[in-house]
Amino acid sequence: MVQVQIYFNNMLSLYHLADPLPNEKIITVIHRDVFIAIRRIIFFILLLLLPIIVFVMINILFPSLVQIPWFFPVLLITASAYVLFVWLLLFFSLVDYELDIWIITDQRIIDVRQEGFFARAIAEMRFNRIQDVTSEAKGLWPTLLHYGNVIVQTANDTNKLYFEQVANPEHIRDTLMKLMSDKKNIDSSPT
Repeated sequence: MVQVQIYFNNMLSLYHLADPLPNEKIITVIHRDVFIAIRRIIFFILLLLLPIIVFVMINILFPSLVQIPWFFPVLLITASAYVLFVWLLLFFSLVDYELDIWIITDQRIIDVRQEGFFARAIAEMRFNRIQDVTSEAKGLWPTLLHYGNVIVQTANDTNKLYFEQVANPEHIRDTLMKLMSDKKNIDSSPT
């Protein structure tokens, strides 16, 4: 019975590490801010309204064009192809939003980025290699809605992890700084 419960709990856990380090625990899993998804959806809704606007404008500006027998079928096929293309872009945008995650454990940061439908890049950075953690919120909306970027840097300037468009970047920076401090204290303590 205990083994079934353990399997069931592992099966239901949303995030698990493929290659966990010994005694590693997930602290938090971070996605982009929800406002980013809402902004993308609103943008695509506006794109979906464009064929209707074009049809109304053609009907007002060129009423004789609408009377041509082949015009309406061609317009309908063109608008259908356009709407299908916009839906595909919306789907890709939301998949990208959902599958870009940052996992913070008690020993490292794991950056998982979706780079297309069939490409994924995974990078990790251990806390003992981190030199600096900064957060930034540039612009009116990021400042008002408390989202922005967190940049994690090692001593080598080329190795950086970017948490892009995440909620409460200051809180994430503080959490990472605390975990770095805890890791340094554990590593430097006599055993």
